[in-house]
Amino acid sequence: MIDRSIVIQNVYVMLAYAFRAMRGTGTKKIAAEEFDHPHDLLAEILARGVGTQVKRGLHHDYLAQSEELATVRGRIDVTRTVSARTMTRGRLVCDFDEYEIDTPHNRALKSVIVLLIRHGEVSAPRKDALRRVLPYLDAVTLIAPRSIRWDSLTYHRSNASYRLLLGVCELIVRGLLPTETAGTARLSSWISDDSMSALYERFLRQYYTIHHPELSPGAPTVPWDLDQPSLFSRQLPEMRTDVTLRRGDRTLVIDAKYYGQTMQVGQWGKATIHSGNLYQILTYVKNEDRARDGSVCGLLLYARTDAEAQPDLDVVIQGNRIGARTLDLNHPWQQIAAELEDIRLWLEP
Repeated sequence: MIDRSIVIQNVYVMLAYAFRAMRGTGTKKIAAEEFDHPHDLLAEILARGVGTQVKRGLHHDYLAQSEELATVRGRIDVTRTVSARTMTRGRLVCDFDEYEIDTPHNRALKSVIVLLIRHGEVSAPRKDALRRVLPYLDAVTLIAPRSIRWDSLTYHRSNASYRLLLGVCELIVRGLLPTETAGTARLSSWISDDSMSALYERFLRQYYTIHHPELSPGAPTVPWDLDQPSLFSRQLPEMRTDVTLRRGDRTLVIDAKYYGQTMQVGQWGKATIHSGNLYQILTYVKNEDRARDGSVCGLLLYARTDAEAQPDLDVVIQGNRIGARTLDLNHPWQQIAAELEDIRLWLEP
């Protein structure tokens, strides 16, 4: 039986790892609380995070403005001034930069907070907490959550603390927002598989980045081991790994899988590893192992489900070790971390 409270706490831990925010966001306080619904968890992260951000100072940026003014400010737009005949009214069209709070980052933040308040399954105290931070965003434009361009939001030293907050916002919009029926929108009751899959991949990579930088964790592209490159090789698909770990001359390629069904069932009821997943990891490993010395191994790491049959594979195929196992997100965090530590043994000769 799934312990929902543990799963919710672990989702937060994965969020904290995935968005590089292990410090400064009240993680210990949040981890000690219980949440009846994932929306409560997300609301708590946003309420506390925005409250902390207000104390630090909300993100401002120089935004381009263009207005008719009585005095010169910035640069005069001569073409528009002449065409609009503003000089007859004693005014000039000027282009200038304004240091404002109404940035794309704050617009996304405000819009998702309002979304949670209006449509989320959030407890009354946490809705009140979200409402208390909204006045600090009064000067920020409220936009449609679906219009947010997440890939255009960039991070640097002055707004790095927004990474977790907007990561949570993106998770809400991409995974929890849709459906619209009879003109009303509602949030789904749990995080979608697509959103959890992306979070799961990023969490695994970031876990090893934080705790084991000596393993050079990353998600590099595996080049095709071609006998002779040609113009036609450009049509080959890209092979990008989820997590790659290296120790000395040994390499472990991890392919993270978050599915409702971790095994495929054949015609006669036999449960086996998903064929496509196995072919994929084997292809990555064989192309990465250019020396053909078996120094590269591959692991399919599934998030465990409540299905009766679970992946448990450890074989050697043409000299390369290939495996499949599960990570049980229903376990306490200490046990999850221990299982992730155990995976490092795959890098031993």
